[in-house]
Amino acid sequence: MGCLDCCIKCLGGVPYASLVATILCFSGVALFCGCGHVALTGTLTILETHFSKVTADHAMLTDIIQLLQYVIYGIASFFFLYGIILLAEGFYTTSAVKELHSEFKTTICGRCISAMFVFLTYILGVAWLGVFGFSAVPVFLFYNMWSTCATMRAPMTTLPSSLPANESICVDMRQYGIIPWNATPGVACGSTLLDICNSSEFYLSYHLYIVACAGAGATVIALIHYLMILSANWAYLKDASHLHAYQDIKNKEERELQDIQSRSKECLNSYS
Repeated sequence: MGCLDCCIKCLGGVPYASLVATILCFSGVALFCGCGHVALTGTLTILETHFSKVTADHAMLTDIIQLLQYVIYGIASFFFLYGIILLAEGFYTTSAVKELHSEFKTTICGRCISAMFVFLTYILGVAWLGVFGFSAVPVFLFYNMWSTCATMRAPMTTLPSSLPANESICVDMRQYGIIPWNATPGVACGSTLLDICNSSEFYLSYHLYIVACAGAGATVIALIHYLMILSANWAYLKDASHLHAYQDIKNKEERELQDIQSRSKECLNSYS
């Protein structure tokens, strides 16, 4: 029973809410960073092959994509460390709450650190909402291309008689601001567009962008979960500090009362 009691005590001190949030955060960041990195590379290949064959036209875009890939490395590293820190903070606050009536006492520094994590997690949550919205943009662009190709494959497509079949349906990447207006050719029509949609780079990048967007959404949910946990833990620590302060004052008053009673007894004994 001693070993069983020890195991139960250890399991009771595990911050399960923080553990679930950490797993969700790690999964979301891993999906966003891994899939986003590969999808950016595939997107650059598609643009260089079909929409902008002159290197000088998309040199700035290449630099931006490389910068985003380096940012992805930094995001992955930061959130790996931040998730571990928040999990450790969850263990700390759980222990503080579990041992509320023992000799364990929370410090002002510990409460300040918890409040700092609440503020930082709120800022990161707002930032990841922007990342989630930004990650939906390439999904929208690829979906437009996929829908256009699906329209060309449809047997009942109505086209002008002066043009060959499907050659009047085009996708112009210049209108999205991805490449400049002087890019060559900048537009893909008909069979060329179908070849793009049937390529492995398009298929892989499209689905990777969807997964990356889902990963960003999972990270937002994890940060909201963290925010609720940290806010509750901070409130518990604050209540614990007030309770300990009350207990200290109560114990001090009881000791003073006992001292007064003992001195009174001594005085009565001396008179008797």
